[in-house]
Amino acid sequence: MPNPRPVVYLFASAAPPALELPDVVRRARGRGWDVAVGLTPTARDWLDERVPELEELTGHPVKTAYRRPGQPDVLPPADAVLFAPATFNSVNSLAAGITSSWVVGFAAEAPGKRIPVVVMPCINSALVQHPQFDRSVAVLREAGMRVLYGPPDGFVPNRPGERLPYPWERALAAVEQAV
Repeated sequence: MPNPRPVVYLFASAAPPALELPDVVRRARGRGWDVAVGLTPTARDWLDERVPELEELTGHPVKTAYRRPGQPDVLPPADAVLFAPATFNSVNSLAAGITSSWVVGFAAEAPGKRIPVVVMPCINSALVQHPQFDRSVAVLREAGMRVLYGPPDGFVPNRPGERLPYPWERALAAVEQAV
């Protein structure tokens, strides 16, 4: 039987806002979404003690690794993907098609399956000076992904070491438009 609620895959890489995922899951579920969490390996390490909480909140296993051939998928099919926070490494890997982590691989494949993808980076102002970053953002947009970067509606880089509130509401609103 089909899921009556939109299924949103919430992907995170290892940036400080990833530590806020339990609250973000609650907010997303409050919007009527069925949420499944995917983490890069480093984000999984950061959130290791919170994984049981995330699984209880979502009712799904937290996924980090690719499944083996022949294994069933443990998550319901996605209606949309929110990749936030997406680090410098994840944004560049996604744009280059380097799918060594499951979340990057799924997000890279999603537009080809007509699954909307919203990406919100979390990087500092020093890293955005690297010329590859702007190229990667352009590639993701060309691939049909919505990248929430820059004013007025996206993530604005902070200074190295500075921790400002992450604009989760903008990300959730963009997914709401997509589903």
